[in-house]
Amino acid sequence: MPRDPQASRRRAGRDKQSPPPVAPGGLEGGRFKPLTEPGVARIIDAAKEVLERTGIEVMPSPCREVFRQAGCPVDGDANRVFIPAKRVDWALGVAANTVLLAGRKPRHDLDLGGTRVYMGTGGQAVNVIGLDGAYRQSVLADNYHIGRLVDRLEHIHFYCRPVVSRDVGMDDIDVNQFYAGLAATSKHVMANAYAPHSLPALRRMGEMLAGGAAAFDARPVLSFTNCWTVSPLRYATETVEILDAIVAHKMPVVISSAPQAGATAPAALAGTLVQITAEQLSGFVYVNLLNEGHPLIMGCVPAQADLRTGSFTGGSGEFALMNAACAQIAQALNLPLYNSSGIADAKLPDVQAGAEKGITTLAAALAGSNFVHHSAGMLESLMTVAYEQYVIDNDINGAVMRMVRGIEVTDETLSIGVIDDACTGAGHFLGHPQTLALMNSEYLYPEIMDRRSRDDWQAEGAMDIRDAARAAAARILAEHYPRVIPPGVDAELRRQFNILLPESEMRAG
Repeated sequence: MPRDPQASRRRAGRDKQSPPPVAPGGLEGGRFKPLTEPGVARIIDAAKEVLERTGIEVMPSPCREVFRQAGCPVDGDANRVFIPAKRVDWALGVAANTVLLAGRKPRHDLDLGGTRVYMGTGGQAVNVIGLDGAYRQSVLADNYHIGRLVDRLEHIHFYCRPVVSRDVGMDDIDVNQFYAGLAATSKHVMANAYAPHSLPALRRMGEMLAGGAAAFDARPVLSFTNCWTVSPLRYATETVEILDAIVAHKMPVVISSAPQAGATAPAALAGTLVQITAEQLSGFVYVNLLNEGHPLIMGCVPAQADLRTGSFTGGSGEFALMNAACAQIAQALNLPLYNSSGIADAKLPDVQAGAEKGITTLAAALAGSNFVHHSAGMLESLMTVAYEQYVIDNDINGAVMRMVRGIEVTDETLSIGVIDDACTGAGHFLGHPQTLALMNSEYLYPEIMDRRSRDDWQAEGAMDIRDAARAAAARILAEHYPRVIPPGVDAELRRQFNILLPESEMRAG
């Protein structure tokens, strides 16, 4: 039977004192289905045929020996591994169907699987647009400051490290990028690792924050994304070594592949879906051969090339369709899914960015994607983030999650008596008791999207949404310095590891 090793811990300890949010993370999606059910089945069958017929390029390595010892034919001259369909079916039978990514507060837990939807940050952007409007290279401190901004934004449910710390050397980058995120927010933190030798230290860091090895295994507060393939259908030896170390240290991991339709995958969207599914199924075979039932997340980030120029694009309708389709494929396979939205090809937080983000985020969420990264902050086709964009995207995500929630139809919400009251007695609905009762549960109110009259808007400065978002972000960053790592633990982390983020950076003034 498929394993569900963390089901008993789902949603443990939710905060029961605060009123329930109107559109919380974890709502069930799945209403949008760009593929028919027969279409999903044909894509999965075609992916299995690709693995048997074309196989995966795997250079001589321990990885290739794992496949060989599991009975997968290997062509040593062509460096190709061929994976029989029966071995894929075995992997699907033992794979974890749900994965818990824990927050430091249980209300931030991510229960990945089924059609539950969570949205958050992502990316390895190398540039930042600051609140002063300056365009510059990203640095370690950005990962901390963006994290504490995200800590206050309700509709960004997790923190996937957004920028490359370009001021940190390779010997220190893995520990420091995780520390910057974990010091900034009590939401779940995910990042990649650049070197396999970092994994013991990162496992130890997780245990220190969780309260021990058993506590970390039960509630992993950090996790990894690992881009172990180079499309089409080729394993990257150095990245596989990092994946091996993550699995050996029993930490949750996404295996992420990102083929571009028309460039590193077929121009036909269905063909790109076949290829990415084949890449993913090969990874599920491999990781489960290393550790059956490992907390493993399917990582599908299909994109496209603009065939007029060959450039990557992440804000198109085709991008939205493919990511939504991947949710259907993951649901058919009964696997938790990490995929993408909100990448945006726009260079600034402008109208183009809003349109691209709205289209792609809505499609992924309504399809029931579990872990929608890149949904906040991203611009310029993964190259840049803007501080104010996180605030804007928080409003977009909130509206999207309200749509995911849908419309509840009950005897009360049908409102037959309310309609009768208004038509025969009260004369209007605005003052009706039902309206007052539902004001804060039926409706979600944006933080910065402006609904005032023009006169009121002009009287208060006539700010556009970018100005308003900058002001909101500046207020949060001026006052919100969360102390999510206890002082004693923080001191021990600084004693054991070469933490480069100055303590002075982590307090006001």
